[in-house]
Amino acid sequence: MGGRVLATCAIAAIFAVGCGDEDFERKPRAAVRIELSGVIQKDKVTVSPARDLGAGPFEITISNQTDKPHTVTLEGESIKEDAGSLAPSDTLTIKRTLEPGTYEVRAGSEQAVPKEIEPAVLDIGAERPDSNSDLLLP
Repeated sequence: MGGRVLATCAIAAIFAVGCGDEDFERKPRAAVRIELSGVIQKDKVTVSPARDLGAGPFEITISNQTDKPHTVTLEGESIKEDAGSLAPSDTLTIKRTLEPGTYEVRAGSEQAVPKEIEPAVLDIGAERPDSNSDLLLP
């Protein structure tokens, strides 16, 4: 009986020693991802919200509400990303971490058009705080 108690105490001590390891660094998590929605129309691209956004991770979902396919491009600062072709009535999602600056979401066409579609402009401000204090995040 004394051997079982001793073995149980030894196992409990091993687990207790392993719990408070000093090697763990408390690194900040990235800021919470902000979801933006956009639409391609005949004359312009609209993304909302487009102002007062802090730098960090973004997810931009764009819907093509025209009757022609368009190539979607995100450009600004040091980024020029071709997000792909978007068929009529379809959606496309761009996931990027954006630094402070001005960005444009453009909708191009493989065919010559009489008037270029006006791009949406995103104004990205200072970096957002980390998400260490936010609960229920993946």
